[in-house]
Amino acid sequence: MSTPTDDTASARVLILCGPSGAGKTRLAERLSRAYGWPIVRLDDFYKDGDDPSLPLSPIGIPDWDDVRSWHVKLAFEALASLCRTGTTAVPLYDISTSRAIGSHVVDRGSADTVIAEGIFAADLVGHLRDAGLLRDAYCVRQNRWLTMGRRFVRDVSERRKPVPVLVRRGIRLALDEPKIVAAHARRGARPVRPKQAQREVRVGS
Repeated sequence: MSTPTDDTASARVLILCGPSGAGKTRLAERLSRAYGWPIVRLDDFYKDGDDPSLPLSPIGIPDWDDVRSWHVKLAFEALASLCRTGTTAVPLYDISTSRAIGSHVVDRGSADTVIAEGIFAADLVGHLRDAGLLRDAYCVRQNRWLTMGRRFVRDVSERRKPVPVLVRRGIRLALDEPKIVAAHARRGARPVRPKQAQREVRVGS
């Protein structure tokens, strides 16, 4: 999927991956405000809920925490286009209805960094590195029970799924979190707290 290294690219990608609810979105927004970097929300590349290729979770619903529920190739191509041409088209995904409901254009202007955040972002690290488009990659993490609580409050407030589904998913994710973080680290994303990532980005900017 990756393309040859392109030294003419005008921007590189900062990956923010990690467990759902760990603070990736808040960190991305803080960095965007501080440095003027555009954000690509990778969760918008989920497959539609009626896609026959969606994997099923142990609780009998589509497994939105399995990378096979996500369009990794389309996400990579969108980021590569944004780095090389300055613009890219990104889907608008409605989690409550499990489908894309439109699209929008991301324009990076003169920014030399693009933020890509999402639970599957680690799966892009190798492809971006091979293409010469990777700036850095962080696996954002916190105390897993704090993450579980924040995720539940967010998902209920946004009416993402029925509450019983959110409870079962939340418990499963909390129990699996050490394995999730380890898997992201194997893919090349360094596990850090949000404030640590922000400090490192500030030093390197």
